[in-house]
Amino acid sequence: MENKIIGYVVGGGLKESFRVRLTVDPLTVQEGAFVVIESGDYHFYGLVTDMQLGATDDRFADEKSDRLPAVLAKALHGQTLYTNLEVLPALMLERGPDPASAEYDIWVKKLGDKVPHPIPVKTIPPHHSQVRMANEGDIAEIFGDPNADGKFIIGYTREQGHPVCIDMEKFVQRSSGVFGATGTGKSFLTRLVLAGLMHYNKASVLVLDMHNEYGFDDVASDTKQPVTGLKTKFKSKVRIVGLGAGATIRGQVPDFNLEISTGDISTADIETLSRELNLKETTPTTLNALYGTFKSEWFARFKAMNREEVEIEDEKGKIKKVPHPDSVAAWADAHGANVMAAEALHDKLRRLFNTAYIVEKPAADSVKNIIDALENGQHVVLSYGDCESDLDYLLVSNLLTRKIRAAWEKKTNEFRTHGKSEPRPLVIVVEEAHKLLNREMAAQTTFATIARELRKYYVTLLIVDQRPSQIYDEVMSQLGTRISGWLGDDLDIQAVLSGLSGRDALRGMLARLQPKEEVLLLGWGVPMPLPVKSRRYDDAFWKELLGGKGKKSEAESMKELGFGG
Repeated sequence: MENKIIGYVVGGGLKESFRVRLTVDPLTVQEGAFVVIESGDYHFYGLVTDMQLGATDDRFADEKSDRLPAVLAKALHGQTLYTNLEVLPALMLERGPDPASAEYDIWVKKLGDKVPHPIPVKTIPPHHSQVRMANEGDIAEIFGDPNADGKFIIGYTREQGHPVCIDMEKFVQRSSGVFGATGTGKSFLTRLVLAGLMHYNKASVLVLDMHNEYGFDDVASDTKQPVTGLKTKFKSKVRIVGLGAGATIRGQVPDFNLEISTGDISTADIETLSRELNLKETTPTTLNALYGTFKSEWFARFKAMNREEVEIEDEKGKIKKVPHPDSVAAWADAHGANVMAAEALHDKLRRLFNTAYIVEKPAADSVKNIIDALENGQHVVLSYGDCESDLDYLLVSNLLTRKIRAAWEKKTNEFRTHGKSEPRPLVIVVEEAHKLLNREMAAQTTFATIARELRKYYVTLLIVDQRPSQIYDEVMSQLGTRISGWLGDDLDIQAVLSGLSGRDALRGMLARLQPKEEVLLLGWGVPMPLPVKSRRYDDAFWKELLGGKGKKSEAESMKELGFGG
């Protein structure tokens, strides 16, 4: 199919897809194929979003043609019976006159130092403009040369196996997302992206690794094959952090451990746990009273309170019970707080009081150690170890990112005001993102603020989730690059495509991806939507990425995709 004409334009417009009459066997073209429409000085780049059978006379479509002679049957299928493609126009590029013509030199002189680059489609090709499948040069023209700096091969075109790149420089400029239903290989796809970011080395990465998947070597849950951890390949660049003193990750010792000081826990951190702890409406009032009494020591002092009573003798000599001076009730009475509300909050916070990673005096300022590592160009994988509950994940993730946000805002302001060194871009990877970015939580957590406005402070998110429809729509609208595997739920598909042009045409394509190893690229980091066969996370991938080898040869790519021996 390379450079072969597959059809010609027969209709369409800017507000709808172009219609292309197919002149080759329809079985050689698939939905999602990247095609080029050649028209004079311009090339139009588009995506096949639908294929439709048609007939010049419905009678011939209704009658079976196998009773006709072979020559007549072939003529019938090529002329009276036909197939039309719906092509979603994405980009156009000025190619100029034929290089062999006299007009070409005039066009080159007129351009001067300007180099034509793809732009959004602003006009339409005329009727009968020829259409062909995109070749390797077309893919490189739009998605970038795989051998160029900052270009990371995320996968290959499904038909010919041409490499398709993501621009890592653009990728880190805005928040992004990796989506896919459970079992579609989200974790492997995320590992690919993280490896690309770490190899690119122009941004630091903080991975909030709730399920301990990304740091050390692992075993795939379905195939039972070994899975290489990021620490194995980027030894000096990646720091593994365990949650709590003495914590180990799958029996391995992390580089250091994260302990959270009681003085670092704010009342706002507790309010973000309202749903998880089933806190009441009175909780903010009680927390404000605690902070007003003890300031930053409120958590430690509240934890130290008891629920005891003591016996005293009143003026008449009778013995009665009153709250212990160090009790929750005694504090509440003394500071005008509701005793029942304070005691109920004390009961619910026991889940945090008993955690091993919250201590009054940590052995080291491990939060600062994490921030220092990220500022110095290292990457940090925070593994939660045995602390895998939603409560642990919500508290630690929000508290840590709140501290990081403050540090990066300070560095950015110093850079802009006093000319100090420019902050290093930071990408925070958030698993199970809907737990932190749903409609109820988004307004309270630091993550929604990062997604909306922290891009100007060099911090972006990479959210990983199987239920994008549960993520707050305002956050979804801020995502730049979106890499999505198969999604079975219509609401999830709608969420991934929100805010994108041509989403109606792309909806069916996303629903019909293969359950594994096929993804749809969308948004900021790619010039146009495109379904691709994703790379495999295996030894060959690491050899290409770290071994100094360029992109795969076309023969290798085709073999990997299953075409040929």
